[in-house]
Amino acid sequence: MPESTDHTPDPVHAAARQAGRIVELLDILWEQARNDIPPPYVPVSQLRVMYIVESEDRIRMRALTRLLAAAPPSVCRLVDRLQALGFIERLPCPDNGREVMLSVTGAGREHLARIRACRDEVLVEALTTMPFHKRAMLTEGLAGLQEALVETPMLLVGQHTRATPKGHDAASA
Repeated sequence: MPESTDHTPDPVHAAARQAGRIVELLDILWEQARNDIPPPYVPVSQLRVMYIVESEDRIRMRALTRLLAAAPPSVCRLVDRLQALGFIERLPCPDNGREVMLSVTGAGREHLARIRACRDEVLVEALTTMPFHKRAMLTEGLAGLQEALVETPMLLVGQHTRATPKGHDAASA
């Protein structure tokens, strides 16, 4: 079999690889900028919980556990820490007294806003060095990527918290 002289990956894989590299760089930037974010420091694992709970207010603990693909005791500990900081609150589930729903508190929303403002500052600084046409293309491309990601089954949080799929009873949902 002859070797391929074309070393360029297909456009989809090239875009995925580039997006992955950007995510890695952003992880490093966020970690470097964490000292600029007012205390308390919230680890990435807890921030992930806050982002999900913020996007799906009053998410059931069971749905959060499924989305994080983590063991229930681990998720419970993450929520415990966030509750101790005053960033997450547990609420009784109106239709099932044994279940707990989660919501981000006002203090939690304020903390997320401070984190986002700090991160935006870092990004604005980098983006101002880009030519206008590349920024415009980036904005359009990122909007498309966000739309595609929001539609991925793993991110369809509302589907897990509001409706039971056909053929499944509430106990297995």
